[in-house]
Amino acid sequence: MQPYSTQLIQEDDIASVIQTLRSPLLTQGHIIEKFEEDLCQFCEVKYALGFNSATSALYAAYNACNLGGFEAITTPISFVATSNMLLQNHSMPIFCDIKSDGNIDENKISSLITPKTKAIVSIDYGGKSVEVEKIQQIAKNNKLVFISDSSHSIGGRFNNKRIGSLADATIFSFHPVKPITTIEGGALLTNSKDIYEKAKLIRSHGVLKKHLWCYDVITNGFNFRMNEIQAALGISQLKKLEEFIQIREEIACFYDNFFAKNPFFTTLHQNNIHQSSNHLYPILINPNLFEKKEQIFQKALKEKIGIQIHYKPIYQFSYYKDRYPQMFLPQAEYFYNAEISIPCHQKMNLQMAKQIAEQLLTIFETL
Repeated sequence: MQPYSTQLIQEDDIASVIQTLRSPLLTQGHIIEKFEEDLCQFCEVKYALGFNSATSALYAAYNACNLGGFEAITTPISFVATSNMLLQNHSMPIFCDIKSDGNIDENKISSLITPKTKAIVSIDYGGKSVEVEKIQQIAKNNKLVFISDSSHSIGGRFNNKRIGSLADATIFSFHPVKPITTIEGGALLTNSKDIYEKAKLIRSHGVLKKHLWCYDVITNGFNFRMNEIQAALGISQLKKLEEFIQIREEIACFYDNFFAKNPFFTTLHQNNIHQSSNHLYPILINPNLFEKKEQIFQKALKEKIGIQIHYKPIYQFSYYKDRYPQMFLPQAEYFYNAEISIPCHQKMNLQMAKQIAEQLLTIFETL
């Protein structure tokens, strides 16, 4: 099975992990600090905190930005953690419709702002940046916090600026399907010392260390820490991120050309104006094929092509239906019906991409 995305673990990654396993500290040591320093340098940002997951990092970001009791405008086309963690912080997600590229429609945000609005929470769908400057301006004009769930997009850029330093707080995921991995894991990046210090407390039980054995607990918190083994793998993987992004870009460009004149679907990558991490390579099938989507999925799996769908609108899930009983966002609904993610990752080469592309077109031709 050729998955839509997967990790690439090499011998130097394994050696880094083994070396860490032989070290005296497996958690709360200096390797996590080194990984955080490397993230800061790579993303040109002041502060970074490693977490055991991007979900934990989201929780900490929302909490550090004091979103409890307020509303946050966000997108329904995301993994559910983006909104789940808002609810866990007693903040109400207000869903904004999307554009044809899967990202939040910044032109529709202002109409959703109320006196209860405290934040805008975007995602970089598939690894492509949202329109950062427009969202920054909306946030500034309305005194809102801008939080970017950039779980898809480490290594991407907006106007040649690294994703990671552009929002008040940025979240990365290092799940194995992302451009680099720490097995599970995530990070919070920010230029705000206040957000950094608050999130750091939330990450580790609200503990403030003093001297020797003395410490204080000054707020509630959790054990959301990344361990040394994860951080060691992250340091090793981060060194290869540019190479991994280049491979993904080459595959995406190949697909763009190969699929250019096909009558069954359109592609999104060729419309990218900012450097994407290409976490996903989405195609949008034509409306006349919507009812055959399950058939397409089954045929692809039979051919050992690991396609996936990203995403079902969050407000359609049972947990959310009572909160949003009448919600229907037309572009989000269309996107969900049309979208299929096909394999694009650093374990592939162009020969593999050609084989997958040919198999996919054969599937569509035989529908």
